[in-house]
Amino acid sequence: MTKVINEYLFTQGGTAMKTYYLTVFEKDGSNVLDESFQAESDDQAKKIGAEKLAEKGFSDHTHRCVAPEGHLVLFHR
Repeated sequence: MTKVINEYLFTQGGTAMKTYYLTVFEKDGSNVLDESFQAESDDQAKKIGAEKLAEKGFSDHTHRCVAPEGHLVLFHR
């Protein structure tokens, strides 16, 4: 069983998973990727975000990954 409370996902084992947001932009400012994913920590989110960017070929695009508290965990311009 899972339960969502204020952007945190709690699994049956009690582990808190936070929802992070990954956004990629073109040079003209338009969004080419806007998705969310779950991670236990900022460090794990940074790794997952970088892997998603590499898989989709967006590593060199302007991008950001934002924690639910609003701070950046990954950024490239």
